[in-house]
Amino acid sequence: MAVIGVGRWVFHLPGCRSLKTKRSVIRGLRERAIGKFRVSAAETGLQDRASMAEITVSVVSGDRRHAESVLGGVDRFLRSDPRAHVVESEREFL
Repeated sequence: MAVIGVGRWVFHLPGCRSLKTKRSVIRGLRERAIGKFRVSAAETGLQDRASMAEITVSVVSGDRRHAESVLGGVDRFLRSDPRAHVVESEREFL
């Protein structure tokens, strides 16, 4: 049976004063996560706030442990970027 893992991260972006700057930071994070972890990702909330952002990532796997491992890797990756500070995160498996 397939397992769907969904992770959501809310960021504070202290260096972003405009939506254009924010989009550049978030686009880079999203695209690098997609390329590195082979996941689906989108900016899903807080789109009208320059200093805050939300990214949701999903992974489909045949094994829950694998889905957990992938989302764990994404979590470590997103937390390692000094431009974006994680203020909230959650994971869910379906």
